[in-house]
Amino acid sequence: MQQPQPKFAAALSVHDTTEEALAEAVRQALDQLAAPVDLAFVFVSPHHAPHIETVAKELTRLLGTNNLLGCTAESIVGEGREAEDTPAISLWLAHLPGTTILPMHLEFQRTPDGGSIVGWSDELPAQWPADAATIALSEPFSFPADLLLERVNEDQQGVPVIGGIASGSYQPGENRLILGDKVLESGCVLVYLHGNVRVRTIVSQGCRPIGDPFVITKAERNVIEELGGHPALKQLEAIYKTLPVTDQQLVSRGLHIGRVVDEYQSDRSQGDFIVRNVVGIERETGSLMIGDYVKPGQTVQFHVRDEFSASAELKQLSAEMKKSGSSPKSVLTFTCNGRGTRLFSEPHHDATCLSNAFGQIPNAGFFAAGEIGPVGGKNFLHGFTASVALLEPIEES
Repeated sequence: MQQPQPKFAAALSVHDTTEEALAEAVRQALDQLAAPVDLAFVFVSPHHAPHIETVAKELTRLLGTNNLLGCTAESIVGEGREAEDTPAISLWLAHLPGTTILPMHLEFQRTPDGGSIVGWSDELPAQWPADAATIALSEPFSFPADLLLERVNEDQQGVPVIGGIASGSYQPGENRLILGDKVLESGCVLVYLHGNVRVRTIVSQGCRPIGDPFVITKAERNVIEELGGHPALKQLEAIYKTLPVTDQQLVSRGLHIGRVVDEYQSDRSQGDFIVRNVVGIERETGSLMIGDYVKPGQTVQFHVRDEFSASAELKQLSAEMKKSGSSPKSVLTFTCNGRGTRLFSEPHHDATCLSNAFGQIPNAGFFAAGEIGPVGGKNFLHGFTASVALLEPIEES
């Protein structure tokens, strides 16, 4: 007998009263799903944050499951739209027969050796299967998401972590996470999935390379002193002179540098770099300070970001995913709060792009203060990125 297939549903409500917004989202999503709820995500704008305890308790009661994860966020994604700076609740539901679902609340604990992450489920296998996946929502001030990703990269190689950092507030103690009927002020809520559903990922960093790649020949921590045997700033200045005026303007507004993930890969494209900001210049030494640690021997290339590059990359990666045979039945989108109308001239850009690529399938998400997703088989914390989880039944891939 063929195993029942996963089902998905999603709804977005922009009512400004929490009770009405919640009722509308639940009604619409349950009507779509027409099956028991095995997993749910909810994303709540700051307008509804004062009533988030009600949201958590009512959802677990109405949906009939404690497998509920969520967070507050500056702006909300749902139904092919991006509700920016307006009251919104986005609800995503899944019926996942034949799938292991393990929700967890992870916390960071300081130790004499530095710190560790606690809260892992006892039901987790020692070695996660290669086709497992995790979706994570993290509080920005209390939990080092990069440490979580470093641990998963080391201990569970190849397993993707996708998600985002809560962005409802820029003050410590004001962001909220949801796990079941509990509202949490710190840590990370994460769900492990394995079974009758595959999670594919798109990570669009929105940048394009300029100039030629260089090998770092001298560096310390986050300071690149030399590229190809010459001061890093001198190499940048040489590239700058060759650029068209439009690209020179982009460099002046904000320069980025991409580090190659796989040094053994000879044919490199946009998706093979981890892009980080250039955060400072030491003119006396000709060094560049970037938002990451680097070391000699790594290959890097300067990048710029603009609306057109960001749009083209997301469209390209979506087309490549579709061409690969992926046929997702639902989408979870974690896009940077620096995207949306802060980057694009038209609203709803990322949501519209994904709908155009994969159809009007259930989708939900939020604008994050940092995006989590894999590049080159390793998980990273990103900025100005759209990290997308595409969910599809195993049998239909």
